[in-house]
Amino acid sequence: MYIDTHTHLYEEQLNADETDMIQRAIDAGVGKMYMPNCDSSTIAAMMRIAAAWPANCYPMMGLHPCYVKDNYKDELAIAEAWLAKEKFYALGEIGLDYYWDKTHVAQQKQAFATQIDWALQHKLPIVIHSRESTQDCIDIVRGKQNGQLCGVFHCFSGTIDEAKQIIDLGFYLGIGGVVTFKKSTLPDIIKETGLQHIVLETDAPYLAPMPYRGKRNESAYLPLIAEKIGDVMQMSREEVARITTANAEKLFGC
Repeated sequence: MYIDTHTHLYEEQLNADETDMIQRAIDAGVGKMYMPNCDSSTIAAMMRIAAAWPANCYPMMGLHPCYVKDNYKDELAIAEAWLAKEKFYALGEIGLDYYWDKTHVAQQKQAFATQIDWALQHKLPIVIHSRESTQDCIDIVRGKQNGQLCGVFHCFSGTIDEAKQIIDLGFYLGIGGVVTFKKSTLPDIIKETGLQHIVLETDAPYLAPMPYRGKRNESAYLPLIAEKIGDVMQMSREEVARITTANAEKLFGC
């Protein structure tokens, strides 16, 4: 069995064939799919899918850094209220994003720190978005790490030094379709770090692996990512699935 640790199943571009899409993933061996939240506008659709597929689709709660605006305190209040009344499997996705807009960096950092505190309070892992901000995210996590904090740096695309810092903090590297791209440095990083620190993800509908690059991604493509990693590590796709599934189960059970 595979576990997709990061998939936006509720995204509008996936709505047209939602049921078939989820069934395709299950048929491909992807038995569990974890859904990160973005902000208050995505909660209803995410929870609807979780209710319809309780054995396969699992919700997270959080405020995505790209959705942190002037009203971020109101958004945090909504997320906190949901945490108090429903079961979630992680705080996510949370973190920092310096790629799209740096207008609200200070607010992003405050929201990130607040949500890490919630994770510690609720004993949940955190799922970190760190686009062009990996070292700052690492530093914030390090400042909060009291031995109880766990999680994953989703869609990891940093350096080997950053990967080692993340691993030293007890966190996982989320590896998705980028590993299949021709110029990706992820194969070299995976060779050096090993599979014990890696979980698989698609980030659907984004970042589809080869040969679907540039097209809509979906969780059913997760085995293609495992196959590439198997080629890199000279092991079978089944062995990659076994190791990364065990890692994911440990991650969401920590």
